[in-house]
Amino acid sequence: MSRILSYEEKDTWIHRLSGVTKLIFFLLWSLTSMLSYDTRVLLVMLVLSLVIFAMSKTKWQQVGTVFKFIMFFLVINLLAIFFFSPNQGEKIYGSATPIVHLFGPYTLTYEQLFYEFNVMIKYLTVIPAVFMFIVTTNPSEFAASLNRVGISYNIGYAVAIALRYIPDVQDDYTAIKHAQEARGIEMSSKAPLMQRIKNMAAIIFPLIFSSMDRIDVVSNAMELRGFGKYKKRTWYSGKKLQRNDYLTIGVSVLFVVVALIVTFYDGNRFYNPF
Repeated sequence: MSRILSYEEKDTWIHRLSGVTKLIFFLLWSLTSMLSYDTRVLLVMLVLSLVIFAMSKTKWQQVGTVFKFIMFFLVINLLAIFFFSPNQGEKIYGSATPIVHLFGPYTLTYEQLFYEFNVMIKYLTVIPAVFMFIVTTNPSEFAASLNRVGISYNIGYAVAIALRYIPDVQDDYTAIKHAQEARGIEMSSKAPLMQRIKNMAAIIFPLIFSSMDRIDVVSNAMELRGFGKYKKRTWYSGKKLQRNDYLTIGVSVLFVVVALIVTFYDGNRFYNPF
């Protein structure tokens, strides 16, 4: 069974980087994507995201299902933007070039399309970075990374455990689904959509109960070992920063500075081609 969003050990330069480096890169990359609406910057970031994602040798099976869900909600979000703010592009770019009048107050313009295109790119620049960060970072090393940047190790461990148990939750989901199918409950594409949704809902409660049992076992084990007694702790999976880590951090900071200079050089973070 293929697992989604699960860490897989591979021999790539991205996997060999420290979790601290990857966390800093992810934060800087996300910050730049949030601040910039310059289409030129966002397109460069999108291309670089895809290149880095390819270099991480991440399999499509690991992220394909989640990516489809994200794209579905992205489309819904873009439609909602147009429904609630059909003139947002006109307000931002100071002009309105109609394409077609739809109905009522809704007229599709090039400015609105361009604005929503930028919104879409902003999402797409971050998504590969998120996937790459999750599937190339050991959860235990991730906890050490969070603690190294000043976050409490209790929070770091909570996040790491959540990431570590994603594969186990997927295994439970598959086992419950197969059990339901063995009882004659159709969950494939052969069944109508609403029937599939109803049948899938029957998996939720057993999945929640099995997850609660796992949480109880882990929390009891951690409590018996005195977890959280001390304010600090050492890390077995922590990595020291190496030359490639410093180079990656330096290049990331330099890129962010250049990207923000290009974005705000005229006092406006929106690139206006109209």
